[in-house]
Amino acid sequence: MTFFVPKGATMFASSLLFAAMAQASTIDLRVMETTDIHMNLVDYDYYGDKQSDAVGLSRVATLIKAARAEVTNSVLVDNGDLLQGTPLGDYVAKGRVLRFGETHPAFKAMNLLDYDVGNIGNHEFNYGLDFLMKSLSGANFPYINSNVYVDDGDNDASNDQPYFQPYIIKDKTFVDSDGKEQTVKVGYIGFVPPQIMTWDKDNLTHKVIAKDIIETANKYIPEMKAKGADVIIAIPHSGMMNSPYMKGEENASYHLAKVDGIDAILFGHSHRIFPGDKALDVFDGVDGEKGTVLGKPATMPGFWGSHLGVIDLKLEPAGNGWKVADGKAEVRAISRREGRTTIPLVEADTNINKAVETEHEGTLAYMRRKVGESTADINSFFALVQDDPSIQIVNNAQIWYVENIVRGTSYEGLPILSAAAPFKAGGRGGPDYYTDVPKGDIALKNVSDLYIYPNDLKVVKLTGAQVVEWLEAAAGQFNQIDGTSTKPQELVNASFPTYNFDVIDGISYRIDVTQPARYNGDGEVVNKDAHRITKAMFNGEPLRMKDEFLVATNNYRAGGGGHFPNLNGETIVIDAPDKNRDVVANYLLSQKTINPEADGNWAFASFGKANVSFTTSPKAKGAAGKNMTYQSLDDNGFAVFQIK
Repeated sequence: MTFFVPKGATMFASSLLFAAMAQASTIDLRVMETTDIHMNLVDYDYYGDKQSDAVGLSRVATLIKAARAEVTNSVLVDNGDLLQGTPLGDYVAKGRVLRFGETHPAFKAMNLLDYDVGNIGNHEFNYGLDFLMKSLSGANFPYINSNVYVDDGDNDASNDQPYFQPYIIKDKTFVDSDGKEQTVKVGYIGFVPPQIMTWDKDNLTHKVIAKDIIETANKYIPEMKAKGADVIIAIPHSGMMNSPYMKGEENASYHLAKVDGIDAILFGHSHRIFPGDKALDVFDGVDGEKGTVLGKPATMPGFWGSHLGVIDLKLEPAGNGWKVADGKAEVRAISRREGRTTIPLVEADTNINKAVETEHEGTLAYMRRKVGESTADINSFFALVQDDPSIQIVNNAQIWYVENIVRGTSYEGLPILSAAAPFKAGGRGGPDYYTDVPKGDIALKNVSDLYIYPNDLKVVKLTGAQVVEWLEAAAGQFNQIDGTSTKPQELVNASFPTYNFDVIDGISYRIDVTQPARYNGDGEVVNKDAHRITKAMFNGEPLRMKDEFLVATNNYRAGGGGHFPNLNGETIVIDAPDKNRDVVANYLLSQKTINPEADGNWAFASFGKANVSFTTSPKAKGAAGKNMTYQSLDDNGFAVFQIK
């Protein structure tokens, strides 16, 4: 049978359909993120022993409550690196010691903020798996991670079991644009850098294994979709690089955005700000205005509680469920800087500060204990441009320690060197982020200021040639200087992490920055004929390349952290039972009074006639040597110096 369809009826029906679609209800969903809190739960600087306007979950809490009040529907996520980073974290793990059944102070605070889910960062493993699980038991919200598996030792990947819950799908009740309640299945999946197996080798070997982030996403995202997830939020504790993807990538968030099915990305780890970091805006497919990566809304809200990440999603009906139609992202700061001044933008939430008051006060008492005395000021103002007292003390302590532990062993008699780097030397931490210990009593808080990470001391055995290559990799800290030009040139490579600028004591050497860097940040030789390290000497004679040395360092470096040559765990000969920070504290206790003056074992080779500058703390003006001339303050509050 044939029906007559009046002319124009098809167009009329289509118009009705489009009108109905236009009037269909939608859902506005706000997704908020905190990340890299690093135990900055309260607005306090434990190293300076003073209140701070620039850090603290208690200040972010005020932003969270304000952002939540602006909308009808919201969820809140934390992206890890929570349990380690300040003396408060060390106090809970090593000082008073968290017991089973007790609530970790991080969760005393976070449980007040109605988090929906937490992801596990790489620093969560610093105190071992037992401490991690004991801590997580105090959270009243679930934790996830998808790429860490139980090490069953059978070399059969097909039967590997996740160590944590890999993802979670929550049925959430939201109110749509018509004022009606709707159920949306919101899925969350978390990731951590597989490099944890190197960084925390001693804590994780034979217990867990870590797999590639992208391969893991491709495994689980389809599974989440099959289980009905309407919205999938990826939470990679991983930064963003647009270099060609390589299996085992540490900073994989850019490539994660290419995985079908992911609707939003809450990333972290590299302590940057997105949207807002102009260096990330240049990546193909990154929209710094809208806050999207390859079309997907994404945010990374700084570190230490400096910012809150906010993503606003528009959901529309899709079959029997919902889908993301659009989204944008922003970050909100707790403070801003004007020159040397930090301007607070919000007040701290007193309920958060009060929740952890007992542990906070315990930390202050713990950190104020005297361990020694210094005859001169100790600071890291010039740690990147000359031999430095803050590094010298660490190296002196490590050599002292190794001299004692090798007595009576087969290693006794081998020359002992020590490697240490400046942990607090400005950078993203700002112009106040420097070690600054005035002469006089040294307290435990000052030791933590000198050595901020809970690393374990390791000793590696290397040849003289391998020691030189180590220094070549560390010399990537500097830009290449044209010694024939009088135009202003910046000395320090701001993209090179200062914790990878190792100074090796026990030998002397010069750094020729008119040469290109021999290694890139991935540990690859990129200029095979370049040699920045010159005049390497040991005991007043040229360093012999075939001679063997013991070098004191930490587990991060000895195990491969930073991609240094000959440092992959295989050259470790002594697994010391003590942490580097404890070694420094015990050294100070044994010496009682120290002279922190640096011994000048390294310096730059001539710059020629180059006009070379560097930035540091404004406090450095009163401590600068004759070869340094103060120029001005830059827009970020750093002091600019010319160095001759």
